This record gives sequence, structure tokens and C-alpha cells, in this order.
Amino acid sequence: MPIRPIRIAPSILSADFSRLGDEVRAIDAGGADYIHVDVMDGHFVPNISFGAVVMKAIRAVTTKPFDVHLMISPADAYLADFAAGGADIITIHAEAGPHLHRSLQAIRALGKKAGVALNPATPVSAIQHVIDDVDLVLVMSVNPGFGGQSFIPEALNKLRQAKALIGARPIDLEVDGGVTAANARAIADAGANVLVAGSSIFAGNDASTYAGRIAAIREAATGRVA
Repeated sequence: MPIRPIRIAPSILSADFSRLGDEVRAIDAGGADYIHVDVMDGHFVPNISFGAVVMKAIRAVTTKPFDVHLMISPADAYLADFAAGGADIITIHAEAGPHLHRSLQAIRALGKKAGVALNPATPVSAIQHVIDDVDLVLVMSVNPGFGGQSFIPEALNKLRQAKALIGARPIDLEVDGGVTAANARAIADAGANVLVAGSSIFAGNDASTYAGRIAAIREAATGRVA
């Protein structure tokens, strides 16, 4: 089975919004592989973050892929806006609309990679019939809606199940929630190759610390110094 490279995706939900462009530049320079964009609507999840207009405003400050996680419902009506705003990967939740297959087709028709997110209580079996229509599976290791939560240990078992379902397909397996240098090795061993980290990178919002924190997570996940 091919091994996909470890990628670190800092979540700008934990960035200092008063200087968001500078924060994105800092994680780019610090070694981020993806820029993880968490979009919340106050309906599907109990918080509101920002929309496509804000994301579009920071698109020009980095060439790194925008990994957009839509915690919104319904999602279909906004896919074109996020695609036009510079998203490279658009991930929707399995429960975000009545027709998951149609939504994934719509994302790909926009020329973007399509992802599906699984909440802690959502089984991997929910995506078994669309697995050939996705480019990324996102396992939530916290309940979505807030940053700074602790990793749910059961997520490791779900990662193993998702990895088994993916098999040899060229699909990234991403994990989001409570990711730190302390648990990155266990997460990678369970099969994840894209690690989203928010507060463990942005804590204190001191740009001089970001590169070291990104490197620490990568080193722990890969078992080698970056």
C-alpha cells in the first residue's frame, strides 16, 4: 500500500484575526504544507467564524493549498463561492446536505478536490458508498465548533477503520482536533497523513514560535527531524 507524505495543516481558526494576513505568511514561512480554513455557520456547529470573502482576502498572501473545512449546512449553495475564493480542497460533512454524492460531484465539477468529514459519532460506514468520489477523508477528533479541545482517543480506532476503507486509493486521511506533538506519532501510526493543528501551533500568537511547533509535530509524526 503506498505511503502518502505527512502534511501539517495549521488551522487559522486559532490565528490572530486582527493580523490574519501576517499570520498566514508566518505559518507559510514556518513550514505549513496546507492552510486549513475552518468555516462555521452557527447552525451546523455552535460557533461562527468567517466566510468566503475573508478567505479570498488572504488568498494572495500564500501559494500554499487552502484546505477548506465547511462546518456549515446546507453546504451546496456556498461551494462555488469558496471555489472562486481560492479553495484547493473543499471538505463537507457527511450530514451537511441530503445528497452527499451530488455534493461531492459539485465540488469536483468546480475543479477542486473533494473531502468528507466525519464527526465523532458518525461511523466510517457513512462514506463507504462514496469513497471513490473523494480525495480526502477528515476524521474529527473533537466535536466541531470550537478550537482548543482535547483529542478524543476513540478517533484513533476510527482512523484505522477509515484507512482500511481507503485501501490503496490515492486519498488523503486527515485528522482535526486536539493534535499536538505529543499525540502526532499515534495519529500517524493509525493512518493519518494530514494533521490539522490549531492552538498547538498558534498558542500565544507569537509568529517566532510557529516554525518550531510545526517542525515538532512533523518530527513526532514522521519519527525524524524535519
